[in-house]
Amino acid sequence: MLETRARRVAIRVAAAAGAALLTVGLAVTSSPAAHAAANVTIVNEFGKAEADLTYATKVTVSGTGFQSVQGGFGGIYVMFGWVNSASWKPSQGGTTTNGDYLYVPDEETKDNAGYQRFVAFPGSNTEDAANGGTIAADGSWSTEMYIPGPTFQAIGRGGGTSSVDCREVTCGILTIGAHGVVNQNNETFTPISFANIYDTAPAAEPAPTNEPQEPTTEVPGTTTEVPGTATDPNIGAADTGEATITVNRDTAVVGRVLAFTASGFVEGEQVVVVLDDGVAAVGPLTTGRAGTLAGAIQLPASVRMGTHSLTISGAASGRTATVNFPVRSNPAEAAAAQAATDEEAGSSWPSWLPEWPILVFVGVALVAFVLALMWRLKRRRKANGKNEPKPATAPQPATGPVPQPAAATPAPPAASQPAAAPAHTSAPAVEWVAMNQPVPSHSTSGGAQ
Repeated sequence: MLETRARRVAIRVAAAAGAALLTVGLAVTSSPAAHAAANVTIVNEFGKAEADLTYATKVTVSGTGFQSVQGGFGGIYVMFGWVNSASWKPSQGGTTTNGDYLYVPDEETKDNAGYQRFVAFPGSNTEDAANGGTIAADGSWSTEMYIPGPTFQAIGRGGGTSSVDCREVTCGILTIGAHGVVNQNNETFTPISFANIYDTAPAAEPAPTNEPQEPTTEVPGTTTEVPGTATDPNIGAADTGEATITVNRDTAVVGRVLAFTASGFVEGEQVVVVLDDGVAAVGPLTTGRAGTLAGAIQLPASVRMGTHSLTISGAASGRTATVNFPVRSNPAEAAAAQAATDEEAGSSWPSWLPEWPILVFVGVALVAFVLALMWRLKRRRKANGKNEPKPATAPQPATGPVPQPAAATPAPPAASQPAAAPAHTSAPAVEWVAMNQPVPSHSTSGGAQ
């Protein structure tokens, strides 16, 4: 009975252990992956986190602890710039329009000037467009880029141009979610210092964005028409001669129509407008009175969030003008992409795989507990069996022929006593006594005592 009870207890404990193990497994597989905080290191060719005060500096930027989503949309942008406060992060509502952070603009192409890099998620449908590699499954990545110098112009508050002087404020490398997907796990800012590193311009240096300017933290503006050359990639709007072009930044959204205006051409001249290096184009268009023009161009759905350029060229005058502007992602598509990224990060195999030691430990612990309980019950049963008194057992009947009692010498008959009962009436009683009690010893001599 004790053994049956122990067996029942062991079965119940095993069932409870199995249920607990299943619960832990479901909890682990449904929870997002735990990963270390993202960290970025910056080194120049001399192994220091420094950039030159005069010339562009090539640096190697590496990251660890970043969230890597297999097949996820986008990845991270790696940029050189400045942040305004602790709330600069896009996940906390920070934007360039509000002046929360500023960065050196660059083309959204693989062969850009190297001031921005796009590091993609592994297996992403945008991986082919990455110019900074991919984020490995363990959250590490590395890429090379250029820091143009201690001063740069960026698109700042209100959509105007802003100047930043890194000799007066702290600049560094920013990482944010790419293609409009906000990802707080991959938002970092790593400061970098400036010093006199080179005596002469280093080899294979990209064209400088601009010459150092007077110290200023931020100079917000409202105009996008800034005189310059058509080859200057950091001026809000450029022209050759008198030609200029401006864009309506409110309409610069992926997949939507971008409105623009131009002036400085010959009246009645045919012009062509081209996005980037031919991603999209419109024309020929004919200028109106005084050589002005208003038009619109479709931004393809394949255009990525970031800095793009729009160039207008006149057929008769030969004049051209270029404007750089930021393109935002479609809010609805960005929200859908963010939801998909969160779902993939919370349920994909790589997200729960790092926590498998917890599952194994819990399983081994439960099995060990069940085995220990069964061993304890078995030991207790053995101990109880040794301490219990043995029950008394009835004497076993004698084997072999049953000895018969010696015949007693009959007493002399007496007249006053009744005759004895027939012998056969008392035989059964004598036989029962002989089988259930020890046989008494008898004297070998006959006769009455």
